[in-house]
Amino acid sequence: MENLPDICRQANLALLPLADPARAPAMKAYMKQRYDFLGIATPARRLALKPLLATLKTADADVLLTAAEQLWAMPEREFQYAAIDILAKFSRKLELDHVPAMLELAQQKSWWDTVDGLAGVIGDILYRWRHSREMEELVEAALIHPDLWIRRIAMLHQLRWKSDTDAARLFRFATTLAPESDFFIRKAIGWALRDYSWHQPQAVREFVDRMADKLSPLSRREALRAIQTS
Repeated sequence: MENLPDICRQANLALLPLADPARAPAMKAYMKQRYDFLGIATPARRLALKPLLATLKTADADVLLTAAEQLWAMPEREFQYAAIDILAKFSRKLELDHVPAMLELAQQKSWWDTVDGLAGVIGDILYRWRHSREMEELVEAALIHPDLWIRRIAMLHQLRWKSDTDAARLFRFATTLAPESDFFIRKAIGWALRDYSWHQPQAVREFVDRMADKLSPLSRREALRAIQTS
């Protein structure tokens, strides 16, 4: 522990006393046995890490990203969640040129839990740059990235943008990714369309109808869920 970076030492001191070996196996099983867990529930983790986040209040973006990268290298999943907590808490300090570093993290120890957490932070940053050519170039590159998790982030980047959603881009991205057979891509298509359907249900319904059998049943079902229950 003496060789750990300071941020990891502080996170260790905050989280290790809360470790629950009886709870950890179920958490690991939920993630398909991919990663080890300390066995700490999210509310307890966030409460324990509050003092650590307070020490980062005056940190600049480079320090925040370094902290996230160091926590990402830790073995248990709660440390990756801590990294996302830090980036989410201070997302206003992060700019468009910090997004590639977060996309790099998304390709390490990848699974839906961390990827979707990073997608939320990235989406908040991209929203502030939504009218820029640089942002468009970044998401267009992500759409055709060889890593499926980066393509998932591309599909999800407009979540919670509400009426500011670029519908043309949303539908074009869904059309581009529709032929893919991967579950997480198909789920992302449906999720992104469903999120927009809360604001423009008719536009989403027309898109799904227009795509007919080009969308997977999963994507169609997810896209129309809010419309059919409203």
